[in-house]
Amino acid sequence: MTTEDSPSPEILYRHWQTEYQSALCEFDPKKLTGLIETAERAIQKRLHQLAHDSDHHTERQVIEDALKSLQFLKKAALPDSGS
Repeated sequence: MTTEDSPSPEILYRHWQTEYQSALCEFDPKKLTGLIETAERAIQKRLHQLAHDSDHHTERQVIEDALKSLQFLKKAALPDSGS
């Protein structure tokens, strides 16, 4: 639940969302590269866990959106990253 005192959205997917949010909130390019890589690894690990599970459709869509956001972040904030 989000309140005025807690602007962060509730973490619904603890397997990877904490790492993802850390990357989104980082402004230091030196730290950002590692945080993006950590978030991507956490997401890939979760996708592997879900590989043989036909449920979790909403989480899969959120993961797809998160991966797109990380790609955009890499291109916008880290133009020399080669991605």
